[in-house]
This record gives sequence, structure tokens and C-alpha cells, in this order.
Amino acid sequence: MAASLASCGYTVGVHNDLVAFAKQPTTKSAIFSRSFGSNPVASPRSRLSCSLSTLIPKASSTALEDGIYQETDEIPVPKLIIDQDSDVDATVVEITFGDRLGALLDTMSALRNLGLNVVKGNVHLDSSGKHTKFSITKASTGRKVEDPELLEAIRLTIISNLLEYHPESSAQLAMGEAFGIEAPKHKLDVDIATRIHVYDDGPNRSLLSVETADRPGLLVDLVKISTDINVAVESGEFDTEGLLAKAKFHVNYKGKSLIEPLQQVLANSLRYFLRRPTTEDSSF
Repeated sequence: MAASLASCGYTVGVHNDLVAFAKQPTTKSAIFSRSFGSNPVASPRSRLSCSLSTLIPKASSTALEDGIYQETDEIPVPKLIIDQDSDVDATVVEITFGDRLGALLDTMSALRNLGLNVVKGNVHLDSSGKHTKFSITKASTGRKVEDPELLEAIRLTIISNLLEYHPESSAQLAMGEAFGIEAPKHKLDVDIATRIHVYDDGPNRSLLSVETADRPGLLVDLVKISTDINVAVESGEFDTEGLLAKAKFHVNYKGKSLIEPLQQVLANSLRYFLRRPTTEDSSF
């Protein structure tokens, strides 16, 4: 298991306020590797608010995010995919923001400052824009990233750079309300936006699907809520698509798929946490 992320000593970036919400450190647990916690009931007041404020590094001032676009262009919806399924040896990240993104050298530099190896993969164009992929491994081990806090730090680092170098993305991202130049014009109703389903995915695992309003720390919280009821998260994908966050995790209970009552417990625990009043969040 990796050493404590909070002690890595990275420089806080321009958008360090993006992660100033974090007030308490968390147990460094491995996502997609093992379960932890023995509490049969997921207590909302025990939720993680991951300590990421020391993880978001400032991007190098020598590199430029050189996307070129016309001011009259319609602002596309940013999309970020963190994929733990497609490559057994690396975490694959895909970033799309219409055709506005350049070489993303600054983003790659900021990710390397998290103690990561970052290799730029293929770039392809389609009707939704330019899709840029990276393969990411931990520099210390050469293996894919499994710590949920570090995965969330990767996500927030990329969003931080997007807000810095493409401030017009602010109105398209949930985190633009607090940390960008313009808040989203349309806010999501969490009750309406939240959809949770658990499906059978063979005899040894189930598929957890979550769609909800995005916010900092969400990836960590989803894993923590699951493991609090002894549901292990094996692998999956976490997408940030504008104001929405979409997760698909392969989960199991003691190496087996979740029986229907446990599926319901997991869905109810997640739904309760995601829909609870934000004033309760502020008590952490």
C-alpha cells in the first residue's frame, strides 16, 4: 500500500481552493483490490472527506495548454473518464472538451507531480470532439493507481487545470460554481439526478451503476460507503460529464455476487448519503 498521500509534500496549485473542502484525513484504502470496514450500517456521519489539499500540484508555467477556438463557438461539455478496466497494468484517463484542448503538456506535468508516470496515448477525433488518452501508473511501483484518494486527486488535478487554462469550462462543470469564473446556469436537483442500480454480473461479482450530481470527493465516498458494508470494489470506471458524475464499479461480497437483499442495502446506503442535506456535509 502506498505511503500516506497527505505527507507527499507536493506544491498546492493555483486552484487549491478546489480541494479546500477536505477537513479530515481518511484511511488509505485500495480501490479495486480489497474490502475494508466491518460496520453493517453505513453511517453518513462517518463519510470520508478526503485530504487532497496537499495533492493538487501547481502546473508548470513553462508549458501551455494550446487549444485554439473561436469566441463565438458554442461551449462544449467537458468529459473526463477514469478507466480501471481496459488496461490491467495502467489507469487509463480520457479527456474531451470539444476541439479546444491542445497538447495538455501542463496537465501531464501536474499529474507527474503527484508521483505518477504519465504516457500520452492515442488522440482521436469524432463528432463530439478530440479525445486524448493517457496511461497512468504510480512512479514508485510501475503499477496502476488503486488508491481512491489518488484517483480523486488525478480527477481534481485535471479539472483544476481545465478551469485554469479553459475558464469558459466553468459554466459547464459542477465545481465551476465555487472555483470557476462562472457558475453553471442550470443546477441539478440531486433527487432527480441520482440513479443507482445493482445488476448481476456473473456468479462472482455484481455491477454497481451510480449517476449523480458531481462534487469533490465523490469517488472516494462511493468506495467508502460500499466498503463500510463489506462490499469490495474490484474495478470500474468513473466519468465526470459536465455537471454529472457516472460510476460503474464491479463489486463483490466475499468473492461472490451480491444477493438481492445486499444489493438493496448497498443502493439504499448510497442513495441516503448522496441525497442527504448539504448542511450535514458541513458538519465534518
